[in-house]
Amino acid sequence: MPPEDKTCQSCGRSIEDVDRRLEETILDLLAQRARTSTICPSDAARAVGDEDTWRDLMEPARCAARRLVDRGEVEITQGGHVVDPSTAKGPIRIRRR
Repeated sequence: MPPEDKTCQSCGRSIEDVDRRLEETILDLLAQRARTSTICPSDAARAVGDEDTWRDLMEPARCAARRLVDRGEVEITQGGHVVDPSTAKGPIRIRRR
């Protein structure tokens, strides 16, 4: 049975297979690193996309990170400090909670 359709609360778009893959990839990348390490959303976008499409996945990767924050699985940081993902502007990093 396919997962039920859901809508991202942070951006309002339907959550698709690529969004779920981005969430899984973020968690997988973090699991491969030291507990205190961070990743950039582009790391997940590059892992899911290819050389021509990864840039199109940057905003979906940021949305995936925000969903993971909502579930209590990760934190979003800027300059080493935890920030509110709904108001973060500019480069962000993602780390495990």
